Amino acid sequence: MTQQIILIVEDESAIANNITFALETEGFGTIWHPAGAKVLDLLSEKTVHLVVLDIGLPDINGFELCKAIREHHDVPVIFLTARADEIDRVVGLEIGADDYMVKPFSPRELSARVKAVLRRTHASTDEPSDAMDVSLFRIDEEKRQIFYCSERMDLSRYEYRILKLFISRPGRIFSRDNLMDLVWDEPEMSMDRTVDAHIKNIRKKLKAIRSDLDPIVTHRSVGYSLKENL
Repeated sequence: MTQQIILIVEDESAIANNITFALETEGFGTIWHPAGAKVLDLLSEKTVHLVVLDIGLPDINGFELCKAIREHHDVPVIFLTARADEIDRVVGLEIGADDYMVKPFSPRELSARVKAVLRRTHASTDEPSDAMDVSLFRIDEEKRQIFYCSERMDLSRYEYRILKLFISRPGRIFSRDNLMDLVWDEPEMSMDRTVDAHIKNIRKKLKAIRSDLDPIVTHRSVGYSLKENL
């Protein structure tokens, strides 16, 4: 089995060393960068299976770097931050992070989160590769891509999973709790606002492709569904 490579983008060497030790003990390969400047180039040159990304980097805000990564790469991202504010968590997940850890944290817990995110990655890529068509949508399981009106959508991992779930069951209403249970690795760590933020982001991306349609229906105080007939 090919060794999975984790890119650690963290400016504090002591933290990076602890993360490196914990991950390599679990059999992962690691690459450490203390700043964000060369991250995009590295992702283009090397195969990286997941990025552990500190928000407070010396040369660029981690949120901005995550946005840049999402424009070109589909690699999972776990944020590290010293800020425990709920708004930071929501913003981080909304722009495409797959998980979020607040310092100080246990390197072993981070290793467990890395494994959980990678398991979900493999769960999506190990499914049958036949594309599935539902109305204006098409899902390519192998490449983990969704096409809307024949245009590929640029989705974060959780956005992809939410929209895929909707497409697989058009008309079914999913409560926020349903979505957290079915999509997130650790539902108990998620919040209603996190789900709402992801739905808002999906809607924005759908509107950017077809402004005259709104495929997602909000059922007030109940949840969300995908229109059955588009």
